[in-house]
Amino acid sequence: MDLYPFIGKKIGLFLALALLLSGCAIQAGPPSSFSANPSQSSAASEAPPYHITWTMYQNLPVPSDAEMVAYVEGKFNVDLDIWNLENNKYEALLELRLAQGEIPDLFRVRRHQDLLKYQRQGLLAEIPKDLLMKHAPNIMKAIQDYAPSYLDYGTIDGAYYGIPVVNPTNIYRIPVVYRQDWLEKLGLQTPETLEQFEEVIYAFANGDPDGNGLKDTYGLSIEGMNVVFGAFGQIVFADQLYFAEKDTGLVIGALEPEMKEALRYLRKWYKDGVIDPEFITGENKGGYKHLSHAFIEGRIGMTSMGNYYHWIQNGDYMAWSSNGQSATEENPSTATFNVKELTAKNPQAKVVFGDPFTGPGGKRGSKAYDLLMSFTAIGANAAKEPGKLAKILEVLDYVSANPDPDEYTSMHYGVQGKHWEWADSSRKDVIVLPPYNQIFGYQNQIGSNIGMTVPLPETERREQWAATLGLDTNGIYNALEISTPSLIQNAAQLIKLKNKAYISFITGEKPLEEFEDFVQAFMESGGSEVLREANEWRRKHQ
Repeated sequence: MDLYPFIGKKIGLFLALALLLSGCAIQAGPPSSFSANPSQSSAASEAPPYHITWTMYQNLPVPSDAEMVAYVEGKFNVDLDIWNLENNKYEALLELRLAQGEIPDLFRVRRHQDLLKYQRQGLLAEIPKDLLMKHAPNIMKAIQDYAPSYLDYGTIDGAYYGIPVVNPTNIYRIPVVYRQDWLEKLGLQTPETLEQFEEVIYAFANGDPDGNGLKDTYGLSIEGMNVVFGAFGQIVFADQLYFAEKDTGLVIGALEPEMKEALRYLRKWYKDGVIDPEFITGENKGGYKHLSHAFIEGRIGMTSMGNYYHWIQNGDYMAWSSNGQSATEENPSTATFNVKELTAKNPQAKVVFGDPFTGPGGKRGSKAYDLLMSFTAIGANAAKEPGKLAKILEVLDYVSANPDPDEYTSMHYGVQGKHWEWADSSRKDVIVLPPYNQIFGYQNQIGSNIGMTVPLPETERREQWAATLGLDTNGIYNALEISTPSLIQNAAQLIKLKNKAYISFITGEKPLEEFEDFVQAFMESGGSEVLREANEWRRKHQ
């Protein structure tokens, strides 16, 4: 899940956190006003002893003269070199630099399954636990207090190589979204069962819901299929292999026999012209990866793509905003991402969330992102310079988990009074000030939000709204949140094999009678070893 594309969030529990973590903060005032020139800092009167290369989440490049980066550089007397690796292409861009012999000092391991791979390649430094507790106390305390079961997930053979990045908002599953205006026109409700869902998508495909007199609409595309698989208890289409818990141990969901029955439905729907024939290439056609262009363009009437905050409609909840001067006020939330794009094309369009519908056995669910989102590691070369590893941890702790509300918020949103302001004296609600509240990715542009996510409790109004929708129930999570040696070696080819087989079954290229042949081929291509190692890990962590 992407956590940072959103700029109108409420920051909660700061005062409680300040008390909880008192004594751990680096004592310095927040950047309510400062010069972006680090040479004006007393700490920068001499050449910085450490040049630190840094990777982070970003949708846009961070300029070399970004003011918040300059502030951090001056404060810690370091030279930060932010690697501009676009999130959508992160691994490909990172691998290019690694192949050239470059290793980032602050090493973002976006896919948690890659931690073991990079460690085995000698790219990561061991992080002594006592050093971590001493120089990143606020990060570690947040993990200990709010996600203790993940504390040792970054260890390999008993040594610490990755700080677990646990995303508290991933308790909310991916929503199931419908075109409400299409449902209303066709006299239908959001479905509760697979049979009702079938009725809805056939109506979307055959009932001319857009009223243009053409047969150019469909029920669903590839992301919606995961809700169909969820009605049989599993998730199939994802960028990782989804494991599930059974009495016999961990299993790979795509291999389970009930998936054959789910495929039977999808195969029939594809034949009948209910599934978008472009589902093979996916719903997103480029750009921001959480946009369902098939839904936005009115091709399909149901999807399960993007997170809840990509589907906010006008007035879903009350949010603080600025009137452009000194006063603040509460106003209805405004449309975001998918809804914003959809209504720009069709102002009359409306969306509605539905529950995952139940299958024949009473199961239901939609895809949920792992709570363990990624790892933050230290590059191997950083450990070769005396004191550098400790300095990196100090900077990371300050920009990620500062217990002081003003400093924490400044590290995430920028300069107080310029980029953001508190809504009131309680210092709980953050207002992003004009014009930044209208600029996508402004945090990247000013160099804020360069740290890692910590699992502090979420009390923002946006998350309160998500909770009222029941998105914290019926999520299907991956039962294996780590990687194993065989998974590193075989995951890519196994995912490719799985996707090719499923697409062939859905389109009718292969008969369903060959499902067992697919399972056998999968196991012979490394699947059996992947399962064996996964269950060994499970037995050790029960």
